[in-house]
Amino acid sequence: MDSATFRTKVLSRHLHNPQSQQSLIQSSTCLSYSPPDQSESEPTLFDIHQMRKLMDGHNWQDRDMMYNLMIRSQLFNRKDRDGVVFACPNFNQSMEQQRVMTMRRIEYLLSHGAFDGFLTAKGPENELRSFALADCYGVFDHSLGIKLGVHFFLWGGAILNLGTKRHHDKWLRDTETYKVSGCFAMTELGHGSNVRGIETLTKYDASTGEFVINTPCESAQKYWIGGAANHATHAVVFSQLEIDGKNQGVHAFIAQIRDTNGEICPKVRIADCGHKIGLNGVDNGRIWFDNLRIPRENLLNSVADVSQDGQYLSTIKDPDQRFAAFMAPLVFGRVTISSSAVYSAKIGLAIATRYSLTRKAFSITPNGPEVLLLDYPSHQRRLLPLIAQTYAMSFAGNYLKRLYVTRTPESYKYIHVVSSAFKATLTWHNMRTLQECREAIGGQGLKTENRIGQLKSEYDVQSTFEGDNKVLMQQVSKALLSEFVSARKKKRPLKGLGLEHMNKPCPVIPSKLTSSALRSIDFQIEILCLRERDLLNRFSAEVAEYQAQGVSIEKAFTLTYQTAEDLGKAFADLAILRTFLEAELAESTGELKDILSIVRSMYVTTTLEEDAAFLRYGYLSTDNAAVVRKEVTKLCGELRPHALALVKSFGIPDAFLSPIAFDWVQANSWSAVRN
Repeated sequence: MDSATFRTKVLSRHLHNPQSQQSLIQSSTCLSYSPPDQSESEPTLFDIHQMRKLMDGHNWQDRDMMYNLMIRSQLFNRKDRDGVVFACPNFNQSMEQQRVMTMRRIEYLLSHGAFDGFLTAKGPENELRSFALADCYGVFDHSLGIKLGVHFFLWGGAILNLGTKRHHDKWLRDTETYKVSGCFAMTELGHGSNVRGIETLTKYDASTGEFVINTPCESAQKYWIGGAANHATHAVVFSQLEIDGKNQGVHAFIAQIRDTNGEICPKVRIADCGHKIGLNGVDNGRIWFDNLRIPRENLLNSVADVSQDGQYLSTIKDPDQRFAAFMAPLVFGRVTISSSAVYSAKIGLAIATRYSLTRKAFSITPNGPEVLLLDYPSHQRRLLPLIAQTYAMSFAGNYLKRLYVTRTPESYKYIHVVSSAFKATLTWHNMRTLQECREAIGGQGLKTENRIGQLKSEYDVQSTFEGDNKVLMQQVSKALLSEFVSARKKKRPLKGLGLEHMNKPCPVIPSKLTSSALRSIDFQIEILCLRERDLLNRFSAEVAEYQAQGVSIEKAFTLTYQTAEDLGKAFADLAILRTFLEAELAESTGELKDILSIVRSMYVTTTLEEDAAFLRYGYLSTDNAAVVRKEVTKLCGELRPHALALVKSFGIPDAFLSPIAFDWVQANSWSAVRN
């Protein structure tokens, strides 16, 4: 038999083998979507409604009212997809269109009384309501949240906190009703975090009773000013104040930049900052002042004033103390940013977790079924520690808001330190969470409609505005050092900034950690206290050593930045744990308290695992670090059955999630394309 004939017969036997043919034509079942809510493996072992109230912290009914107000309007891009209503901005629109839509949404909310009392109602309860509604705007669209935040919390907040009765009477009600549209002109091309170095210059003309605001050089142009490019009619302008040739430091002035017809005022020039990687619904602009004259009364004068004849008046004579008093109330931006960062992380985790509870990949047994993503230990490691951290940071954000609304002049220093630490920590956490969630949902994360990728672009700026995160953390460490050095010099116990634990004996960490020890509240507090205590001592010693060599304290701070950053993180983590414990211990015994205990332990053990300082400085041995790592994996297994309930408790309405959080098969079907 020749070779060709032989090969033909072999091929024929293969083609006509009944057993082979049967295996070839055997049908396979197509993938289908099964809602995780209907799965017996996703039980709800605690009250989601109660947990949601605990997570939101305040005004949950007002939040639901605002969510519903947005969802029911077509202005919020409402779409019904297979029975699920979604509301998400249309990011296919041009920058100009997005800006128009942002203003139309503001007008809609205004017409429904959404801003009533934002600035004119008094008391902590009203401020908390404003913060709650601000959270909601950002859940729909960060541009909407920022646009409103600039108008109410920056422009309005500056008038409220830096102005006096004459300013309140004239401007607050008109701000609330949008008779005026305000912006906050602090940042310059040449100066951002270093506010004391801004170059805009204001002089007083006693002959006319007017201030004259001038942009003396290009680096002094006001930059990234939200609302300036298109809509703002007025600005709070931060400027150096010069009286009789003497610079009195940075002060704030009210300046009109557009008339009632929307035309730019004489002596003012405005340019657009242009297209951005996110937040294109906000009209960021640049402003130059060409000797713009404003009334003397437009100086926000809670700290200092200028008399009609040009006398500089202030009860605070020291320029440094005066600047500190001037800046102290301006922390409201950090408060709202910290909270909005947590809600962004909640959105990302709710979407990624829901998807991982319905999407399968690979099998782990021969011919076995494919496995849910969240049943893989590696996927649990991606999402469950982030959920625990988000719970912790949600409690931290709520604590910061309560701290702010009950502020007193004596508490400003503490609020500054806590808001700086939380703003940096919570915004960094958000960006890290969104990146992990984007990767956890695979290629679906690249679609704008699935939100997570777009949220990354929208929220990236949070690590920069209202204080660069690195700079804020160094400010935290400097404040801790100042308190520490002062107490030592006066030979008094430490009191304030949460440092009282340093008056007690140094904690001793067990040489061999166990699971029960790692979950102990006492251990968790002690090891975080030990890290803060040791790092503060190290930071103090390093700075003192440089000073002993003749190095200025300012230079010493720049040379010890690594220890300062470690210390700032140590302060933040300990403060966040304390807020978690405050929320947890307020609960009675039961399922809610039990699950919170597991979540807290996940937060702490993840902190121990992720921060190299615990190994670098010897707080954990390598053996104990290995025990910590195993404990995180164990905790993942314990939290896995509660994953869906934990993200449901975030309280984010389904409308503000995305199609892949629900029936992603139908959302991508041919019928969906045709509809």
